[in-house]
Amino acid sequence: MELTPARLDDLLQYARGLPGATLELLWGGVQVLKVEGKMFATFSAATLAYKVADEDFLALSGLPGVRPAPYLARARWISVSGTAALDTAQLQQGLAASWQLVLRKLPKHVRAAYGL
Repeated sequence: MELTPARLDDLLQYARGLPGATLELLWGGVQVLKVEGKMFATFSAATLAYKVADEDFLALSGLPGVRPAPYLARARWISVSGTAALDTAQLQQGLAASWQLVLRKLPKHVRAAYGL
């Protein structure tokens, strides 16, 4: 099952609601979500991409409708184009985890401002 525009919009709104999330349009209209200037998710025509934990990358990228994200796979990003394997709640959890993974690599004083 494909990610519908309505579901993508719901997921985008969820991700924009994460603390410190900002939205930029890059690369010909790709919606890029950042926290403290660092990307944690991208939304394009019918796909969503986000960072995952190193230990989860292989398992997630082999699921139906999920694959390694083009250009970002080496940084352990997945691209989701279908909902056969991951429902909306799981995608929201993935976006929140991506946000947290990106924040954890920032300086201690920045992490402290977000309660990490």
